[in-house]
Amino acid sequence: MERIAVCPGSFDPVTLGHLDIITRASKLFDRVIVLISKNIMKNNACFTSQERKDMILCVTRNLPNVTVDVSDGLLADYVKEAGATAIVKGLRAVSDFEYEFQMALANRKLYEGAETVFLTTTAENMYLSSSVVKQIAVFGGDISHFVPSEILDVIVKRLVKERLS
Repeated sequence: MERIAVCPGSFDPVTLGHLDIITRASKLFDRVIVLISKNIMKNNACFTSQERKDMILCVTRNLPNVTVDVSDGLLADYVKEAGATAIVKGLRAVSDFEYEFQMALANRKLYEGAETVFLTTTAENMYLSSSVVKQIAVFGGDISHFVPSEILDVIVKRLVKERLS
């Protein structure tokens, strides 16, 4: 039986922290679906779902068992329909665990076939989030240490444009 995991997030934009979790998950599972999902708590998306998908495809092209998809529905429903057995989430701090633990329990209640697997971040990515990247970039800061080099220019151009608008 193929072990399929779903790695959900908004990925607006994808960071080196995200890429680290995706890469590590790709070594644990036969197939990893990176799922770009809508977070109703975040209304300030800078990139469209298709742009995020294109960026993730670009930075994961060397991971043959990783695919990318988009969904606006319930994660538990997606996991069930995809035939996945795991949801992979990255944890940066205790505060992440509290929220993600609640989500894991809710997803398990909605679909008991879904186990949540938590991967802890590396020390160099503990503070890293898409929000931090956006804030630094909008004010002209150097984000080259936070995002994959293949997509750096795309991110900078968009976020500088946002600032000038």
